[in-house]
Amino acid sequence: MTPTRMRLLLVFALVGAVLGFGLASIVNGQAGRAVPVPYLAAVTLWLLALALGIWAYLAKPRLRRTPGTIPLAPVVAARTAALAMAASRTGALVTGFYLGLGLGTLPDIATPAGSSTILAAGGATLGAALLVAAALWLEHLCRLPREGESDGSTIDKVSP
Repeated sequence: MTPTRMRLLLVFALVGAVLGFGLASIVNGQAGRAVPVPYLAAVTLWLLALALGIWAYLAKPRLRRTPGTIPLAPVVAARTAALAMAASRTGALVTGFYLGLGLGTLPDIATPAGSSTILAAGGATLGAALLVAAALWLEHLCRLPREGESDGSTIDKVSP
C-alpha cells in the first residue's frame, strides 16, 4: 500500500463539497427551505475522531516495538493501516460534503433552520477534519521503515 496523498484527499473533499453545495441548492430551490442537519452528525464524527486518535495513541508503542510492550501482530497492523486509509478518505469526503452544505445554506442564515443547519454542518465539518487528521497520524504510525532506515526502536539498533 502506498501512503495517502494530500492531493487525493483534496479531490475527495472537493467532490464532497460540490455534492453538498448542490444538495443545499436543489433543496432550497425546490422546497424553499434549508436541508436539516442533525447535531448528532457532528457528535458522531467527533467521537469517531476521538476513538481513532485514542487507538493511534495506544497503538504507537506497540507499533514502534517499544521495550516492555507486546508488539502488534503484522496482520493487525496491516488491518489498522487499511482502516486508517479508509477513514482518511471517508473523512475527507464527509468534510467536503458538510462544508458544501454549510456554504449552500449561507443565504438562509437569517432563518432559525438555516442558522441551525450552518452550526451543525460546521461542527460536522470540524469533526470530519479531525477524523482525517487522526487517520493520517495512525497511517503514519503503521508505515514500515525503508530499507536501511531505523524507526528509532531499540530492536533495530545493533551493538558494536
